[in-house]
Order: sequence, then C-alpha cells, then structure tokens
Amino acid sequence: MRRLKYWQAISEATVQCMEADPNIFIAGIGVDDHKGIFGTTRDAFLKFGHARVFDIPNCENAMTGIAIGAAAVGKRPLMVHPRNDFMFLAMDQIFNLAAKWKYMYGAEQGVPVVFRGIVGRGWGQGATHSQSLQATFAHFPGLHVAAPASPADAKGLMISALRGSTPVVLLENRALYELEGDVPEEPTTIPFGQGRIVREGRDITIVGASLMAYEATRAADILAEQGISAEVIDPRSMRPLDEAIILDSLRKTGRLVVADTSWAAYGFAAEVAAIAVEKGFAFLKAPVRRVTLPDCPAPVSKPLEKAFHPTPMTIVQACFEVLQSEASLTRRLGDVQERFTGPY
Repeated sequence: MRRLKYWQAISEATVQCMEADPNIFIAGIGVDDHKGIFGTTRDAFLKFGHARVFDIPNCENAMTGIAIGAAAVGKRPLMVHPRNDFMFLAMDQIFNLAAKWKYMYGAEQGVPVVFRGIVGRGWGQGATHSQSLQATFAHFPGLHVAAPASPADAKGLMISALRGSTPVVLLENRALYELEGDVPEEPTTIPFGQGRIVREGRDITIVGASLMAYEATRAADILAEQGISAEVIDPRSMRPLDEAIILDSLRKTGRLVVADTSWAAYGFAAEVAAIAVEKGFAFLKAPVRRVTLPDCPAPVSKPLEKAFHPTPMTIVQACFEVLQSEASLTRRLGDVQERFTGPY
C-alpha cells in the first residue's frame, strides 16, 4: 500500500481505466491545461493526448447532450467541471435524459456518463462558485451521486463509475486535493451505497459528507480530549445511501450529528435526519442536530467566508449540545483551506 494525495489517486484511477477501456474520453474546460484540474487530468492528457482528453468551450448543456449520445452508442465520457456550479447549465440533460434513459427507453443499462464537479470555498468564490450540489443531484432517481473524502475512496469510486452502467456524479471538495492516504496500486473498486466507519465510538455518531467526513474526524479528536467517544461515519455516496451503517451506529450511540457542506433545508443532512427519525427513532436519546451552512448565499469577503462554513469546532459544539455536556473548547484547529489561493 502506498500513500498518494487525493488528486493523485483520481489521476491514477483515470489513467488505469483509460488504459483498460479505449472508449473512455475526458472532456471539460481546462482538462488539457498545464495544471490539469489540480493535476487530476494531466497524466491522462500526457498519455493519450487531444484525441481522448480535450478542452471544450462554455457549452455545458450542449456537451452534456453530446456525451449522453456518445454513451448511448458505446463510449464512456468523463466530463469535468472545474466548479460544480457550472453543472446548473447541464441539468436539463442530466436529469431529463441521463437519469431517465434506462427507464424511458427500456434499455438494458443506462448511459454511463461520469460527471466530475469540484466544490468548496476559498479564494473569495462567493455565492455562485462555492455551492455544494449533492442534495440537488441525489434528489433524482437514475443517478449515482458520491462525494469521496479520502484518496482511496476517490480512486475506488472513480473506477466503479467508469466501469458501471449508471450515470454518475462525483463531487470533489477542493480542500481535499492535498490530503494523503493509503491507496492500493491495483484498480480496486468501491461500490456505490457502501459507507465506511472512519472512527469507532460509543457516545455519539457524527455523519460527515465530503469534506465534513475529514472535519468530523478532527472534531472527534477534540471530543476525545473531553472524554467523549465519537463514531464518525463517511457515507461516501449520497445515492444510493448506506442507511444500514447509519442506523447500526445510532443503535449503539443513541445520538446523531450530521455535518454537510451545504444548507440544512431540503438537504443531505435533512435526509439523514429523516432516516434516523423514521427508522431509528427507538434508538434516539436526543434530537438529531444538523451542522450546515447558514440559510443564505455564500459571502465573498474572506472573514465572512471563514465564519460562514462549518469547521471541526462547529461540529464539536453541536456534539456538546446534543450530549448536554458542560465541556468547553480547550483548543482550536487550523483551517484546512488556509493556504488555498485559487482558482484551480
């Protein structure tokens, strides 16, 4: 087992899949740039060139339609969006064609288009460039939606996506690209709908999506200093969602905090809370608590942006409240995105 950075794991998965399947091609704004979308497409471009890794103009809706058509005749497009917000322009094609293809046309399989979208704050991204759209995409049947939080998961889910028969949305938080972790060299798949226990605990369950899985682990370290044992669950994929791993943890701890990089209303955190109440109410010892963004668009000012987004300390405070603990924060952790200067 070697240690790779998150971006290196994505790059390796992409190249390995393209070597094995000549039908895979990459399209997106800047995928052939010298920076290669945080490095994730650079190796593929150097190996396969413009024939299979090519830049596109600002035509997300049109290119998505082209990609769906290509997938319908045997190709495997991988579309990359430097910001997932640009995918708003392709939602008609994603929701009304890609997600519904198998059901509307009686096809044996769907159109296997893979959409990568980069999310996250930093560099004054503001209201229209720092949104996390996992709940929006996960709302529609026919799509697989995942937000890997570790290098190994980033590789494994990418391989599953590029080998599968279902259209997939993979959302990557830019704060994770420099994160290092153990990654198998062989192309090992991770199935959609299978979460993982990042850290075992007995007093409270923290479900953290995307970057919040990493931040929840840092929060658990702080809680441990106060004698509180937190179990951290990384759902990996939002659709399908591993309900069993959440309910099994809740059965053990009786308390639940859900942390997400998007808003509370109608969001992923609301879905997990609903599952806990509908299917795990008998286990609950306290109300479920959601840690999310304030109910307004993101600011541009760096101080306001820093106050706007959840942190490990936000998660810790929520756990204190659920546990009705009188403990107080004894130290603070650094901002995981402090050095990010953008744009790519």
